[in-house]
Amino acid sequence: MRTEIEIAKRLHFADKAGSSGDRRIARPAVRVAVGGIALGVAVMIVTLAVVFGFKQTIRDKIIGFGGHIQVVNFDNNNTYEMKPILVTDSLLGRLRSLRGVSGAASFCTKPGILKTDDAFEGVVLKGTDDPSFFARNLTAGRMPQSPQEVLLSERLCRKLRLAVDSMFYCYFVEDEVRVRRLCICGTYNTDFADYDDLFVLGDIDMIRRLNRWETNQASGIEIRISDFGRLRQVADEVYFATANRMDDAGNAYFTQTVEDLNPTIFAWLRLLDMNVIVIIILMLAVSAMNIISGLIILILGSVRTIGLLKSLGATNAFIRRIFLTDAAFLVLEGMVVGNLIGLALCWLQYSCHPVPLDPASYYVSYVPIAWTWGSWAILNIGTLLLIMLILLLPASIVSRISPAKVMRWE
Repeated sequence: MRTEIEIAKRLHFADKAGSSGDRRIARPAVRVAVGGIALGVAVMIVTLAVVFGFKQTIRDKIIGFGGHIQVVNFDNNNTYEMKPILVTDSLLGRLRSLRGVSGAASFCTKPGILKTDDAFEGVVLKGTDDPSFFARNLTAGRMPQSPQEVLLSERLCRKLRLAVDSMFYCYFVEDEVRVRRLCICGTYNTDFADYDDLFVLGDIDMIRRLNRWETNQASGIEIRISDFGRLRQVADEVYFATANRMDDAGNAYFTQTVEDLNPTIFAWLRLLDMNVIVIIILMLAVSAMNIISGLIILILGSVRTIGLLKSLGATNAFIRRIFLTDAAFLVLEGMVVGNLIGLALCWLQYSCHPVPLDPASYYVSYVPIAWTWGSWAILNIGTLLLIMLILLLPASIVSRISPAKVMRWE
């Protein structure tokens, strides 16, 4: 194989130097082939980065509002007016000790009506022992530090013409209407309109008092995991840790995942995988057709070389390996250029966000980028192997070139 590689290198770099005789004619077609591969690889890299980024960003926002897994009262009626469970240190410790669980925290919710002098809005007042998600998305002011302070989204503040330090009344409709006067200590923004319009972060103990609960009662437990790919396995472990058990008040536990709570959104995100598959197939087809055309032109432009090698006793398999090696150099050249372009575009979008999006439609204000080097390696190795396999067919043309006919033609 060393001989084939050496001959292929001489042919390839002779073309670069412009001293390859008849193969000069093939140079424009070869440039087009290399450019097609570079374009295809760049598009595939950008597509994967954008889709991964979009799915991860939307998923993280949904998880931020409710955790990966929730343990709630079995008798809940799928509303935010939830029946409580007793949350003990032993229960939290048991859940936190499960493999894959990175955290567990109590939460309480209370539906209400937020009212100002000229507007009102239905909201859910939420308190949690782990408000880190809201802290990361804080845009003004500070986090609540007293029972009368709450965190509102920027969207709600614009709708109701409120600002940091504004006061408003929140009404809670039960057998009798209860009201609380609250102060906005800060605002947050996630660009996820469905939840930004709904959730108001408040003090968890205040919500317990509104619900007339004890200090160890809560709407449920939000569990966060370290690997979303193991969501179903960890959820099963949480289920087996809590199933067929009741708290001291006789409440049974119910386990639900973020996918169970948001089936429509996650079905939509799964549809993006099909888009990726279609784009990759199209780009591979374009790249393969370009390099096939380039290889055929290279072979037809090297008939004298092929005739000479055959007259010296070279076999068809030997010559095929020469041109496949030459084509591999071209493929690698195109892939290197494509990787540089694709990664540069991804870095530019990740760092500077030059391509914006409408948050009302896409839940993000700019095109998100996420990447794993594992997917990058699979993409490049898979592209190289697939294209080289496809090139076996056009490389068989060398078997039809007769040295006798080449000599007569010369």
